Amino acid sequence: MSKKIEWYHDFIDKSYRPKKNDLKVLFYFEPAAGITKEDAIGRIASESSTGTWTTLFKMPPRMKSLMATAYEVQGNYVKVAYPADLWENGNTPQLLSGIAGNIFGMKALKNLRLIDVSLPQDYIKHFKGPNLGIPGLRKYFKVYDRPLTGAVPKPKVGFSSEEHAKIGYETWMGGFDLVKDDENLISQKFNTFKRRVDLMTKMRDRAERETGSVKDALLNITAETEEMEKRAKYLHDKGWKYAMIDVVVAGTSAVQTLREHMGDMGMAIHAHRAMHAAFDRDEKHGITMQFLAKIMRMIGVDEIHSGTAVGKLVGSKEEVQAIASVLRDKHVKKRGNIILEQDWGNIKPAFPVSSGGLHPGLVPEVIDIYGKDLMLLVSGGIHGHPHGTRAGAMATMQALEAKNKKIKLEEYAKTHRELREALEKWGRMKTE
Repeated sequence: MSKKIEWYHDFIDKSYRPKKNDLKVLFYFEPAAGITKEDAIGRIASESSTGTWTTLFKMPPRMKSLMATAYEVQGNYVKVAYPADLWENGNTPQLLSGIAGNIFGMKALKNLRLIDVSLPQDYIKHFKGPNLGIPGLRKYFKVYDRPLTGAVPKPKVGFSSEEHAKIGYETWMGGFDLVKDDENLISQKFNTFKRRVDLMTKMRDRAERETGSVKDALLNITAETEEMEKRAKYLHDKGWKYAMIDVVVAGTSAVQTLREHMGDMGMAIHAHRAMHAAFDRDEKHGITMQFLAKIMRMIGVDEIHSGTAVGKLVGSKEEVQAIASVLRDKHVKKRGNIILEQDWGNIKPAFPVSSGGLHPGLVPEVIDIYGKDLMLLVSGGIHGHPHGTRAGAMATMQALEAKNKKIKLEEYAKTHRELREALEKWGRMKTE
């Protein structure tokens, strides 16, 4: 008589209907050789909740109510429901340790991809979400009819603090709202954080006087958490509304801490996604960018990079629109096996950020993909303009004007020199 050794199938119930407070996760999975689909999905639900590899001698009755349940299977996609009591309120790292933890290392799975999570109201109410979000940032800049615009001094690292600030001034004077540090510029000896902040502050004040417009910057504070708090305070004391964090490498714990710290100062978090492709580029394994975007909106970033679909970085039109929906919509609708439904309640919307290989000729296509509730970063595509940074920024603003007026770029360029020169150099070229 054979004995039951493992109990993975106890975590499968295809007749189960998720409760209102269940947290639901959509996975793509591929079983390893010799493993059935049932064995694979049982292991996913088991390892991410209360299970282990063998039956146990004795368990408290409570355990039954804490088991995750794989309840819907469509081909290689499975949905798993998790009881609310599995999760600590307001603890993002603990959530990730469960639904994105040991399961990725199980030999029974050839591939596993966490596509999306549907978070119940009773869970997300313990998070503050963005401090300013789209409405607060639009009010701050007094910009309502176009995307916010910004640029990184290029090359992305190597300028002195003085050179960086001068390029920032030219960017602002070309009509852009923001100047941005890139992900790997923080506080190097040739361009220290405080020196850069001090000089950028002077250039900002000058640009605001000369243009009459609000100017700001996305200055990178990424470091050990307490050092980030000090740097955010330094920015606040100099009158900046933003700080930038490389949120993946800093981690969800640090981002949650900075949301509290910066929220008290009325500041916004610009989230750079550096290192994201290490786990979201493989279409069969890892986690998706839309899942990362959802978690970051919940934690409280005000904007996060989301791809272009037409620039130099990976990301399809379908993917970037899914990410934009997760970030902006109050009621996110389910889209096939791409995103799950999500009611955000009182959580504010956040800006998607389109960046990477853009230039004025691509502006209309980006707006067609995203709409106007967007942060548009055009960097190499302004600094490479034949007449320099200011002219490049002007060309981009002219491209936005043309799009708003429903005039083709080539037609608008006949009376706008900067745009004409940009089109002569790049045309509508898509970068790689």
